[in-house]
This record gives sequence, structure tokens and C-alpha cells, in this order.
Amino acid sequence: MIEKIRDQDEVAVSAEEAPQAAAQQGAAPPAEPKPETAWTPKGDGSAIPAEELDRLRGDLIAALKTVFDPEIPVDIYELGLIYRLDVDDDRNIEVDMTLTAPGCPVAGDMPGWVENAVSSVPGVGQVKVKLVFDPPWDMTRMSEEARLALNMF
Repeated sequence: MIEKIRDQDEVAVSAEEAPQAAAQQGAAPPAEPKPETAWTPKGDGSAIPAEELDRLRGDLIAALKTVFDPEIPVDIYELGLIYRLDVDDDRNIEVDMTLTAPGCPVAGDMPGWVENAVSSVPGVGQVKVKLVFDPPWDMTRMSEEARLALNMF
């Protein structure tokens, strides 16, 4: 997913183009923020109360933290493998996730593990997990917790 950056009177540029655009205008490029998992209730507004969405978000993250890549002793959420969580008004969940490498030996199994973990959250409807590879995963997506666990600080 490409986020759009828009100044008041300027044309939108992709997040990847922003540093070059800033340099052309003589401005310092913006600091690279740590990628975050997109959390978006579907639709213009949600029929689910905000408190319930917050609880559901916490429960979903806790469930995702029970899933580990067998080759890496860090959960998939802290590794930054979860790109998007969508919740619709019927509490159906869509998850976009990736793998550390396209040739990962558990590529066929991990989406099912994620689906099972998310489905175990009370009050959740149907769960769909989609494996995506754009943008490709890299180590910048890992949390500080994951970096510490892997001695990559």
C-alpha cells in the first residue's frame, strides 16, 4: 500500500518519492517512520463502538503474537509480517501478511496459522488471510522488541 503525502498546495507524491521531492525543493528529507500495521475498520464509519474496536484490536494483536516463524524466535506481529487488519461492521476480519522471504518453507502453512489465531478471538466473524509480497518485507519493519530478541540493535 502506498501512502500519499500531500502538502496544502502541492501535488501528492508517493512515500517513496517524498525524500527526492524534498531534496529538489532544498528541504531536508523527512525522517523515515517505522512502518506500522494498518488498522482500519471498513467503511466510512464503524457501527462498532470505539471502545469495542480498541478491545478487539488488542485481542487481535495478542492472538497474532501467538504465531511464530519456526526459524525465528520472534512472533510474526513483532517481526512486522502483518501489513493490514481490516474489521467490518459484522466483525469479519481481513488480514494482509507477508513472509520474511518468498521461498519461506512455511509459506503454505503460516496463513492458516494466522487464520486460526485470529478466529480464536471472541466475537470475531469470518477471517480471510491474504499473503502479499508488496512491499517486500525487510528488517526495518521489525519492532525494537524483535531487534533486541534477535540481537539486531
